[in-house]
Amino acid sequence: MPELPEVETVRRGLAPVMEGHMIMRADVNRPDLRWPFPTDMAARLSGQRVERLRRRSKYILADLSGGETLLIHLGMSGRMTVSGDPLGRFVRDHPAMQKHDHVVLHIENGARITFNDPRRFGAMDLMATEAAPSHRLLAGLGPEPLGNAFNEDHLVAALRGRMTPVKSALLDQRIVAGLGNIYVCEVLFRAGISPRRKAGRIAAPRVAAMVPLIRQVLGEAIEAGGSSLRDFRQADGELGYFQHAFDVYGREGLPCRRDGCGGTIARLVQAGRSSFHCPRCQR
Repeated sequence: MPELPEVETVRRGLAPVMEGHMIMRADVNRPDLRWPFPTDMAARLSGQRVERLRRRSKYILADLSGGETLLIHLGMSGRMTVSGDPLGRFVRDHPAMQKHDHVVLHIENGARITFNDPRRFGAMDLMATEAAPSHRLLAGLGPEPLGNAFNEDHLVAALRGRMTPVKSALLDQRIVAGLGNIYVCEVLFRAGISPRRKAGRIAAPRVAAMVPLIRQVLGEAIEAGGSSLRDFRQADGELGYFQHAFDVYGREGLPCRRDGCGGTIARLVQAGRSSFHCPRCQR
């Protein structure tokens, strides 16, 4: 499932052709994805200008001129791609419609934005913009890891006394929004912390040191266009490249990349998810 860097990469790719432009027509080709689409979604989107395109955790939010916000979640296999971009950034003619093109937005500038989702685990919803923070998918989210509200004091306080593994704690969206399995594995490697360690038993200075590492890993991933493992594509259809820089994720049985370590990357399963780590240098 796309994590924060992948969603931010898609948002940045969509922004030049959506922000400030009108959705001339919306085609909704099925009644639902993971959940039913909101009532009259096509009519409520058509004729609306996109005032702002933003991201909250793993969700893209399009604030519309009529006072509503379109929430988009890519799910396991969802893609939002742009064709016919008049800015010349994408250099793609409009392709023939595909079987899993479930929502298509026709923009006044000639661009076409297609939401394709073969597995249909994605989602879209419409809500009043002023009520967006209280939406059921957004209300319980913690601070954004790239924002000012996420800092050393917050993370130390959030992990204090927690007896869950630190890997599980960092995946808790109430503690920090947007982190997923890939990037937590990479952060814990850089921090030298075992994914098995109980969150509340890690010394406060080591917890605090994870904050800049989280920002560092996410920033590098965004600059690389995210990570493409199975289905993820950027808005122009290209792959992300951060998977080539993984230190541990997906590298089971390969040598540890930390100088002088000499260890081998191992995989363990925690709460149904694979945790990749170096048993020698992560304690």
